[in-house]
Parts: sequence; structure tokens; C-alpha cells
Amino acid sequence: QVQLVESGGGLVQPGGSLRLSCAASGRTFSSYTMGWFRQAPGKEREFVAAISWSAGSTNYANSVKGRFTISRDNAKNTVYLHMNSLKPDDTAVYYCAASLVWLAAKPYEYAYWGQGTQVTVST
Repeated sequence: QVQLVESGGGLVQPGGSLRLSCAASGRTFSSYTMGWFRQAPGKEREFVAAISWSAGSTNYANSVKGRFTISRDNAKNTVYLHMNSLKPDDTAVYYCAASLVWLAAKPYEYAYWGQGTQVTVST
């Protein structure tokens, strides 16, 4: 069992940066691929990024490649999403999730989810 709690969301101007954090509880955090998804109003939940259990491999959606960076600290049971050059289209609720599927990119591949944190990019 893994419990996930996101933090770090907020309001930021276009071109700005934010860092999201996801704190996990459970002894087996380091066994999981960790992912970030987002969901905007009226839209389906979409994949943002994933990182393997060892942090040796990552996977990104094309829409965020080059702007977002996912990282993890297994000693702190925490995964991060560093977001740069933010655009209004990045506005959404961001969720972290845990999966036993290597670099999973589909929501159904994730067994555990956080409650989400709102990111709003606006002037």
C-alpha cells in the first residue's frame, strides 16, 4: 500500500516555474515507477512524465518535453516535477501516481494516486 500527497501547486505567470512534490508513505516506494498526470476541466486525465524505480530512466509527454523534469529521492520517499516555461495550457490539477509497470504512461497502469494539486498559469 502506498499513500501519496502532492504539494507545490499555485498560481504562476506564463513563462514562470514551479516545483511540485509528492511525498509517499510505505516501505516499498523505491519499487515503483512514479508518474505525474494532469487533468484540465472538461478534459481527460493525461500523462505528463514518469520515472523508473532507480531514477535511471524517464518518459515525458511531447507537450512538456524540454520544459518539465521529473526526479525522485528514494531516501526521502519523494518524487518531484520541475516545471519551467509554463504556459496557460499547462493549467490543470496535477496528480502523482505509483505503478509497478516500468515507465507506465497510461492511467490504468497506476494503482495508487494522490489527491492532486492545482496549477494555474495566468496573468
